[in-house]
Amino acid sequence: MKAVVITRPGGPEVLEFREVPDPVAGPEDLLVRVRATALNRADLLQRMGGYPQPGLKPAFEIPGLEYAGEVVAAGERVEGFAVGDRVMGLLAGGGYAELVVTHHRLAMKVPANLSWEEAGATPEVYITAHDALLQCGLVAGERVLIHAAGSGVGVAAVQIAKELGASLVIGTAGSAEKLERARELGLDVGVNYREEDFAEAVARATGGRGVDVVLDVIGADYLERNLRALAPKGRMVVVGLMGGSSAQVNLGLLLQKRLQVRGTTLRARPLEEKALATRAFERSVLPHIESGRVKVVIDRVYALRDAAEAHAYMATNANFGKIVLVAG
Repeated sequence: MKAVVITRPGGPEVLEFREVPDPVAGPEDLLVRVRATALNRADLLQRMGGYPQPGLKPAFEIPGLEYAGEVVAAGERVEGFAVGDRVMGLLAGGGYAELVVTHHRLAMKVPANLSWEEAGATPEVYITAHDALLQCGLVAGERVLIHAAGSGVGVAAVQIAKELGASLVIGTAGSAEKLERARELGLDVGVNYREEDFAEAVARATGGRGVDVVLDVIGADYLERNLRALAPKGRMVVVGLMGGSSAQVNLGLLLQKRLQVRGTTLRARPLEEKALATRAFERSVLPHIESGRVKVVIDRVYALRDAAEAHAYMATNANFGKIVLVAG
């Protein structure tokens, strides 16, 4: 099969589209012909040598945390799937390829109304956003701050927070255009982080009370202001570190407000936990995607062989929604 291989740590130029051996499915696995996959920030980190695939080092390092495609073979202990089924799901790596192998418990049927591009853009960010908001215990009537509202996770989180009943969804982004597009998806208050302090904007929007939940993909640069933006007994979940991993913080805010701060990742979790997150998404969010209430937003589509170009584009932070790769 053809796949995009990371030949060495570096920039987009280290990605090589080449022939590699086909993956081999086990008795509980599906072998899937990939029709579409999508970029995630973790792919860029992995390409630069900062986020290796968990487990044993593979013979060929192929990025890609999600896929959509057709089942071409099913192991003898697989239940609920058959050859020809349209499926999508999470991967620990390997999605930038013409074939992938996945445990059947991590696969989901693709709704009939989703294109391959939409299906390939769904699993990683929508499961991440849903799982993160559930970990924060978001309930109807609460107020939420979502950073990078134009990113894949941000676009998903804005819509899922609304479906969970959030009374106020505040989002940050670096342009008026991104904030306007996010408003079309349910964002109530947009904050351009290039022009104003988001903690002060949250205080104005909430009458000084703060938000109950913060979903953060930035990390160190935002930590202190996130704590200021939280209401008493507020909860924050960190799902990304685009702004760094080390920060100084005033722990007095944590104590005074009785705050909870947690981190989460999907990639390194055990099979059982990823399967539970997949099923929770499948029950609670996928029906809304199927009905059109929750939209899968695609910014650009590239051919798989043009993954390097797609990586360079993602590094500009210009995208709103997902960047998709399609196989031949």
